[in-house]
Amino acid sequence: MAVTGRIIGLSLALGCCGLAGGGNALAFQPTGPIEVVVHSAPGGGSDVFARALAEIVTKEKLLSQPLRIVNKTAGAGLEAMAYLVEKKGADHTIAIFTNTWVATPLTRKDAKHTVKDLTPVVRLVLEPTIAVVRGDSPYKSMSDFVAAAKKDPGALKQAGGSVTAIESLTGLLLQSATGAKWTFIPTPAIKDRIGGVLAGDVHIIIPQPQDVNDHIAAGRLRPIAALTEKRLAMLPNLPTIKEQGINVPIIANARGVLAPPGVAKEVVEFWEDFFARLVKTPSWRKYLEENQVEDVFIKGGELGPFLDEQTVLMRSVLQQAGVTVAR
Repeated sequence: MAVTGRIIGLSLALGCCGLAGGGNALAFQPTGPIEVVVHSAPGGGSDVFARALAEIVTKEKLLSQPLRIVNKTAGAGLEAMAYLVEKKGADHTIAIFTNTWVATPLTRKDAKHTVKDLTPVVRLVLEPTIAVVRGDSPYKSMSDFVAAAKKDPGALKQAGGSVTAIESLTGLLLQSATGAKWTFIPTPAIKDRIGGVLAGDVHIIIPQPQDVNDHIAAGRLRPIAALTEKRLAMLPNLPTIKEQGINVPIIANARGVLAPPGVAKEVVEFWEDFFARLVKTPSWRKYLEENQVEDVFIKGGELGPFLDEQTVLMRSVLQQAGVTVAR
């Protein structure tokens, strides 16, 4: 798979006051471009998130070196993890991880690496999902959709990404919990999933709110359930899935940063301090509000146990969803 590298211009002066947040951060300073590895193609979720981070870094003048986005897209995270392992000890490489990095190795016998082989740096956000149908759909709630799917098994269709993507697993969990059956249509790009619902080719998608806000506001799409523990602030009238009497595990997509194995302590401390400063900026607060994601910043010492917990959870979720677990 070809590597797509793009230099995001961030050549800005790094003031001494900007480094005051961490006592050991000055022990390491980047001296060249920083590779930011993502597992999605240009325009995919992690790629877009990395670009958003780069824009924040630019606006807030946080770094003197450019960020180079490196797309390693094969294997739903497997190529990206393998690339990081090959870069053992590299101090100018970081990566954006998602729950896919946890789930994919559990389902693939050919997986050579897991997140346990990498260096935890920080967790940044949790991204909620909602169930959405076309604006003129007869389904006003997830309960309505489930009832219709039970009456005509397999007739209704859901578009989603890979089998280990959050929206795909959530759809499987909903079917397992309710006994309903619908057809899954693999559709990697979110724009194509939205287009499928709007065209009537599929009946439901499970996106992140920010992907469909404009369509909801215009009445083209209708949200029928928040797949969250509590109601979303931006959609306060949308009942959660549990409020509708459907009990499924809530799996929100986590995004954060990992580094190659064997990275020096002072390098990890630099990035911990760097992202601790980034999440305090006005630009970051604006990003959280506009994208309706939850700020869940933690550093590497806490991130390792979190990833362990996520591995246990994802194994259970995969099994409940009927997906064969390879390890």
